[in-house]
Amino acid sequence: MAKNEKKAAGKSEGADPSGGEDASKANNTWLYALGAVAAVAIAAGIFIWRDSTPSVAAGEKTEPDLSELMKPGALPDISLGKENASNTIVEYASMTCPHCATFHKTVLPELKTKYIDTGQARLILREFPLDQLAAQASMVARCAGHDRYYPMVGALFETQESWVAEGGEGTQKLLQIAKQAGFTKEKFDQCIGDKALFEKILETRTRGHETFGVDSTPSFFVNGKRLTGEQTVAAFEALFSGAAKPAAAGAEEKAPGEAEAPSGQ
Repeated sequence: MAKNEKKAAGKSEGADPSGGEDASKANNTWLYALGAVAAVAIAAGIFIWRDSTPSVAAGEKTEPDLSELMKPGALPDISLGKENASNTIVEYASMTCPHCATFHKTVLPELKTKYIDTGQARLILREFPLDQLAAQASMVARCAGHDRYYPMVGALFETQESWVAEGGEGTQKLLQIAKQAGFTKEKFDQCIGDKALFEKILETRTRGHETFGVDSTPSFFVNGKRLTGEQTVAAFEALFSGAAKPAAAGAEEKAPGEAEAPSGQ
């Protein structure tokens, strides 16, 4: 986990040398969510999460079955890029994760220009919220609609430092961002109180963890190959197939604040 990271929902976690947020640590403070209990929790503004400790120890992870990875989950996948692109990046992200924001602000724009806009790659973002506020932000992005999903995600990551705060303060700041995107307070409240949407986001996170071994954010699967933590454009290029890779100019690109690409563990 990054140094000087702002925390949502009052979570306090230790440093993660991989450059990703550790889900297993956050899970230690979460209660088991079931049926009506989850519904009451949402209505009351209390976040209750299903306890889920990593089922695969570090160093023992295997690459997921690609056909299983690409199967639709509880929520429909929304692609950034052409559906028939030869390369697919599946990202599991938490909207309050600063490393996820770094990817969307500094790495994704170049990937989009070079590969996504040219039809050589596509991105599929899947929800992996690590706290209440992250879940609410994911819900707002979904409620924005299919065509406005990625613009909303981009706006939330771009302004992350302005709305990530503890407890109700974070929710109120998130509301202000949502209003700038056309939400009314009524629509916002209805969105973050949607029990069915909440449960589908929870199912998406649980499937990512239990089926694909995701335990930190951001986690990427590039054509089924795992990458975790902050990554460079070059790291994605190395796993692309059939893409016209531009010749590198100068030194290898590095993520902000990183001397080299992290190991992802």
